[in-house]
Amino acid sequence: MPETIAGITVPDSPLARETTELVRKAADENLFHHSRRVFLFGMLKSAARGIEVDPELAYVGAMFHDLGLTDEYRTRDQRFEIDGAAAAQAFLRDHGRSAEEARTVWLAIALHTTPEIPLHLEPEVAMVTLGVETDVLGLDLDQISEEHRAEVVAAHPRPDFKNRILRAFYDGMADRPETTFGTMNDDVLAHFDPDFHREDFVRIIQGNAWPE
Repeated sequence: MPETIAGITVPDSPLARETTELVRKAADENLFHHSRRVFLFGMLKSAARGIEVDPELAYVGAMFHDLGLTDEYRTRDQRFEIDGAAAAQAFLRDHGRSAEEARTVWLAIALHTTPEIPLHLEPEVAMVTLGVETDVLGLDLDQISEEHRAEVVAAHPRPDFKNRILRAFYDGMADRPETTFGTMNDDVLAHFDPDFHREDFVRIIQGNAWPE
């Protein structure tokens, strides 16, 4: 029987159940509960805005969005967002979803740490970003009722979440610091590692090989 939390029905299709099982195996409790909250909060905010989303695609996008931080899905040569996006894209294609649908979820995950742009793309892309911004940054938290917030957190607790998600980000990116250039992710590395050296966009322009 489908589960309903804060008025949001969690998809219970074979695709959704396999998604849940996959993320349960790959991620720890912190990332699993975070990913479920991203789905629920993203769906609540989408509904409030009158945005219709494909619930299965939205669920895969939310559940896979941080898989690039896990040992099973992470690489060392590209952004963690792309790792998760690639895994979701392959998963959806293997389960019969179209190339366009899989590409939409790829974008939802690849862009979930990029401000503003996702909100102008497909509903499923916007939905993942809305969920992430709510759960991690607390943006527009007042747009979700206290009752719904309490229901979501009761189902998917967030003990010491701020510290635990920062540590998860750091552990997933510390060995590929170059992939954080141009993103907010370099803030995380600088927070944990006093020896971390940020690339400087201005210096790159001023010091590049062009003579003028």
